[in-house]
Formats: sequence, C-alpha cells, structure tokens
Amino acid sequence: MKKAILGKKLGMTQIFDEKGKVIPVTAIEAGPCTVVQIKTKDADGYEAVKLGFGEVKESKLTKPKMGEFKKTKVQPKKHLREFRLEENSYNVGDEIKADIFTAGESVDITGTSKGKGFQGVIKRHGQSRGPMGHGSMYHRRPGSMGSTSTPGRVFKGKNLPGHMGVETVTIQNLEIVRVDLDKNVILVKGSVPGNKGAILKIRNSVKSK
Repeated sequence: MKKAILGKKLGMTQIFDEKGKVIPVTAIEAGPCTVVQIKTKDADGYEAVKLGFGEVKESKLTKPKMGEFKKTKVQPKKHLREFRLEENSYNVGDEIKADIFTAGESVDITGTSKGKGFQGVIKRHGQSRGPMGHGSMYHRRPGSMGSTSTPGRVFKGKNLPGHMGVETVTIQNLEIVRVDLDKNVILVKGSVPGNKGAILKIRNSVKSK
C-alpha cells in the first residue's frame, strides 16, 4: 500500500451530487494520526509504520505500553495499528491527516463487523427454510447431518447455528466522495463495517477500478 490512516466511524448520512442525485455516504473521522514507531527489517524483521489514534490518559495504559510512548517521546494514543507501506517517508512524531486522500480516490476499509449474537443457519449462512406446512416438522433447522451409516459423523465445515458477527471485514474499492480538511472527515460512498465509533483502517485500494 502507498498510504494509510486510522479513522473512526461517525455514522451514515446522504448528500446530493451536482446533478441532484442522492448518494448514501459514511462519515469517517480520519485522523489526525501520529507516527509512533518505524519498524525496520534489521531491528524487527520487517518494515512497517505504527500509527496512533485517539487521546488517552496515561493512567489508562499499562507500564510496558507507557514505556513505548516514553521511549519515542510521543503523546500516548488509545489505538495503535501497523501498516506496511511501499515507501516510507515518515518519521516518528509526524502527523497524518485526512488530506492524504482526495475526492474520487478508491480506498479499502477494514473494520470489525457488528455482533449479532447466536443465530440460526438461515440468518447466519443464508440457507432456505423447509416447508411451512403443519406436517413438515422441519422449518428452520440446519438440514441433513449426513448418512446414518458410514461415515456416521458430521463433516467439518458444515454450516450450523452459532455466533455471528464480530469478524474482521474488508470492503474494497469504496469511493471517497468528499474530504473535509477542517474537520478531518472523509465521506465514503456506501457502508463500512462496524458500529458508530468503530475504529477503521483506511488505505488506498489495491484493486483500483
């Protein structure tokens, strides 16, 4: 990737384009992020840039985490994420804001999906229900569990009820509709993973349209 930033999902709204067409957008507070650490191949085995986002009290951090900030003399940050950039032009302490992106660019956004709790196979996997007649006795259940003889077991990977959501999800090729440099807010066409307030990783698209 060439450029990346951390952001916070503010929610969804809609705007009008020049032709008066309604565009559903997600508002994201993109930065400001601070470069907390530069990882190198000699010292760490790989090259990456660690960004910090969001203010936090020192009393909320553990001693090892606080020592990490004191070592680099950077103001403590609540959220830390690493990005492997193709070319690193940043130094420790540099600030990255929403101005690294412009309207019309495509980005990939990674976040944690909303938790849905324990769900059945119809909602969790999109399976179809059985007949709804009174004599069916098989309406929203998982389906066949295999033969009654060999092999007399359930195969691994079968779609079954269970916990749904709270998974890392990446949506690719989302278009940036507008960038507000004063508020560090970008408007992205469509929806992104997570609840309001969710932390997102925003980076330039690897599969540009």
